[in-house]
Amino acid sequence: MTDQEGASVPASSKGSWSSFLKSIATFNGDLASMTAPAFILSTTSLTEFSAYWAEMPRLLVAPANEPDPQKRAMLVLKWFLSTLKQQYASRNEKLGSEKKPLNPFLGELFLGKWEDAEGVTQLVSEQVCHHPPVTAYSIWNDKAGVRLQGYNAQKASFSRTINVKQVGHAVLHLDKYNEDYVITLPALHIEGLITGSPYVELNKSSYIVGSNGFTSRIDYSGKGWVSGSKNSLSAIMYPHGKEKDKHAVIYTAEGSWTDKFTIKDAKKNTVDTYDAKREPKTPLQVAPIEQQDPLESRRAWKRVADAIIKGDLNTTSAEKSVIEEHQRALRKTETAEKREWERTFFSRAERLPAIDKLIREVPFGSLETDQTNGIWVFDQEKARGAKPPFSRLSESLQGGWR
Repeated sequence: MTDQEGASVPASSKGSWSSFLKSIATFNGDLASMTAPAFILSTTSLTEFSAYWAEMPRLLVAPANEPDPQKRAMLVLKWFLSTLKQQYASRNEKLGSEKKPLNPFLGELFLGKWEDAEGVTQLVSEQVCHHPPVTAYSIWNDKAGVRLQGYNAQKASFSRTINVKQVGHAVLHLDKYNEDYVITLPALHIEGLITGSPYVELNKSSYIVGSNGFTSRIDYSGKGWVSGSKNSLSAIMYPHGKEKDKHAVIYTAEGSWTDKFTIKDAKKNTVDTYDAKREPKTPLQVAPIEQQDPLESRRAWKRVADAIIKGDLNTTSAEKSVIEEHQRALRKTETAEKREWERTFFSRAERLPAIDKLIREVPFGSLETDQTNGIWVFDQEKARGAKPPFSRLSESLQGGWR
């Protein structure tokens, strides 16, 4: 290794990190299936990541309180941009680099809620597919009449760095105005691999398409060899079909998705600002582990997480193997009995007409169902009939597709 290579890697792990980098460069297939060195593993499963959509309920529900449709669409854009730091860059700030999350097993669940001045905001996240890995989620606030649902998968590949294509979408619904906003997901790549301090950089573009006639396009860029700034974003909001007409732009947003951004109107007047470091977050409440079902993330992965925290690599590997072997046995039994794992809260849908129409506003827009094993929607009937301990949600289950 060079002087720079593996600079942030523990001395005892430099060999395994070097081997890991070499294996990435020669790996043929989806990198998500690779096993990372234990020192780079997170104690958190990917099913928990759905919570990053709603750590600031005030911003999530703000569009529901805005009567003007243009300003409402702008507030949806602001809320989405505010989630990016939580989703992609804030999980390990103290150590200065990202950790690889635990790969969820089929059927894994993560349930939680936020309670603040906006009322109760509920979360249900479920791993609905393992090959390919797909996480579905439903987040709702009955007081505000706001519901967010979606599902996503990641396809990772290597070309000078790790590149991740995110497949799937989210849909924000506002009951008061009967509006839907389809949200596509940004692509990303991993920087800092050589130094052993990996971090996420977003790239390309993502879209928010509202049923009220307005679309937002967000462009992402990072620090290049000559110019540019880390974690940069630039967004425009315009009427459907007017993406290339710069005179049709209603709002713009500029700045950093990990720091500050400013929203301006067509006359270049600042109408809103956001500071990621100052925006208060509402603590997520999760049931104590002893009250959780064996399928719930923190209970299922507790022994693995404990071993990672202790730096016990052998126990980490052994406990992960216990879970993985159990899952293989379940799949073998299901195959022999010619049946499929029954999802707890989500079901497949043949199509979503409203979404089909809106996704056409996105260049090359497609739900790409072949890469997510179908379209996944929250099933209220399943949720209302859920048995303990999941019945703790049943009384508040009003959200869902209509």
